Amino acid sequence: MLFGNKIRELRDEQGLLQRQLAAALEIDTPMFSKIERGDRRAKREQVIKLAELLHQDENEMLKLWLADKVIDAVGDEHDHILKRDAIEVAQKTIL
Repeated sequence: MLFGNKIRELRDEQGLLQRQLAAALEIDTPMFSKIERGDRRAKREQVIKLAELLHQDENEMLKLWLADKVIDAVGDEHDHILKRDAIEVAQKTIL
């Protein structure tokens, strides 16, 4: 929930309401709340728009968003060594 925590932190720091950001994203407030809580994954375009609205580096926000996707993919695996090894294999494949 790295991305959701970050947008909540930034929103609070900047004194913005969920409904304001939801309106800017053209989604309803409950949907934005789910994104912020990590119950729903934002779309890439929404991440980019939020970076702009919250005056953040787009790549840094995308990095948190992608990290959440990786965590979701391996998070339920209880074998920590297996998780680490799988991430290493994936890393070698994409680099």
